[in-house]
Amino acid sequence: MPHPFLSLVIPAYNEERRLPHTLEQVAHFLLSQTYSWEVIVVDNASVDKTPDIIRSYAQKHPGIRGLNENRRGKGIAVKSGMLEAQGDYRFMCDADLSMPITELNRFLPPQLENFDLVIASREAPGAIRYNEPIYRHLGGRFINTMIRSLILPGLQDTQCGFKCFSALVAEDLFHHQTFSGWSFDIEIIAISRLRGYKILEIPIPWYFNPETKLSAFQDAVQMFLDVLTIRRNMKKGLYGPQN
Repeated sequence: MPHPFLSLVIPAYNEERRLPHTLEQVAHFLLSQTYSWEVIVVDNASVDKTPDIIRSYAQKHPGIRGLNENRRGKGIAVKSGMLEAQGDYRFMCDADLSMPITELNRFLPPQLENFDLVIASREAPGAIRYNEPIYRHLGGRFINTMIRSLILPGLQDTQCGFKCFSALVAEDLFHHQTFSGWSFDIEIIAISRLRGYKILEIPIPWYFNPETKLSAFQDAVQMFLDVLTIRRNMKKGLYGPQN
């Protein structure tokens, strides 16, 4: 069978509350598109009803399927989904759908051409944040300033959970990914830079979700340590040459 045009990868850890609404919106949107698609929902060792919800939606919608990943960590879940995906373009999407799914086509041809990796940005000119507490915004800007200063100059928002990859680039980057936690996408972008891939940032509307699983302080400290590790790895050449 031909590859689908789009693979949408959704990592899900204990998402029984948010996932049904997200999958309804995703299915409704994709069923109205003219291109072929698949949705891969990666159950990341959930202990609630998330696996049951994924099975239920997979039965209702042939384009939706589940993938079990028993090793904990968002980075591991996304990596498993991306390497399982078959699409010409592969889009990672947070289960809270803080970026409306109706923005998706802005990341894909024909609306966007000549890219290897596209990052949804909450900071690029034209982006709008809704309902975000000021302390979360300032904390995010502090983290991004640190990331820009140490390893990724010029990129305004490396941490937004919506990113699109061409198939060949996804295969390359995720095979070289080593981080399993929240910092995995910083590492992915760093590897992309080392390989000379074309990275684009596009502004999005973004809605803060108070049920976020990110810890403002604890995860920020870990992210700082991870960035230092990525920087050391880059200097040592551990990510290897471009394939």
